Amino acid sequence: MKRLEGKVCIITGANSGFGKEMTRLFSSEGAKVLASDYNPEILDINKKIEGDITPCICDVSKFDEVQAMVKLCEDTYGRLDVLCNNAGKNNKTAYRLHEYPIEEWDDLYGVLVRGAFFVLKESLKLMLKSGGGSVINTGSIGGFRSTVGSGAYCSAKGAIRMLTTNTATEYVKDNIRVNSICPGIFNTNILEGLSPEIIKYLESQVPIGRIGEPLEMAQLALFLASDESKYITGQSILIDGGRSTL
Repeated sequence: MKRLEGKVCIITGANSGFGKEMTRLFSSEGAKVLASDYNPEILDINKKIEGDITPCICDVSKFDEVQAMVKLCEDTYGRLDVLCNNAGKNNKTAYRLHEYPIEEWDDLYGVLVRGAFFVLKESLKLMLKSGGGSVINTGSIGGFRSTVGSGAYCSAKGAIRMLTTNTATEYVKDNIRVNSICPGIFNTNILEGLSPEIIKYLESQVPIGRIGEPLEMAQLALFLASDESKYITGQSILIDGGRSTL
């Protein structure tokens, strides 16, 4: 039997990076997936990944779109067993805190914190109706250690750590587990445009000696989504090649 056979999953930020690999892996393991992304290209995901996948355009920073996404899941599948609260973004420019443009700060928080809350708020309602499930928030090593010029991102991911812990505590009696995955340096579109020299430098910062691949994060998400992890809740799990040990 496949590890997610019969489970219904919502995966946000599913058009690329971690979300796309989660969608591919979860689908191969028998899940029915509602795959959402703000990028309209998500509507073509069935051309790229096989399985029972329902695409949805959703900007998680807009509450009405999140409500529509969760309603689509209920209307299509009738339940929700797994939420991968993964949609995110990063600051493209490094700013010291006094230089940070307020509009860019609000934009980042709108997706990473407010958006994560919107998705949790609506998805938990459906998960309660379904009798429980597993929530997997996407955090970051930035929620554990600072990076110069990334005050908004690191503080937002720190908020996700506490949101994970608090939500786990509030819903543990409802058979809902809540954890977060906190990646270090991974081979996603965040690295696009970087020179070979910078890539080599980043690799040197990882004790294992290389940058992580999105599939490796998706495999951890699969474990947390499955019944194999039914005794784990309230945890923020680092997956960083040992970088946090430095």
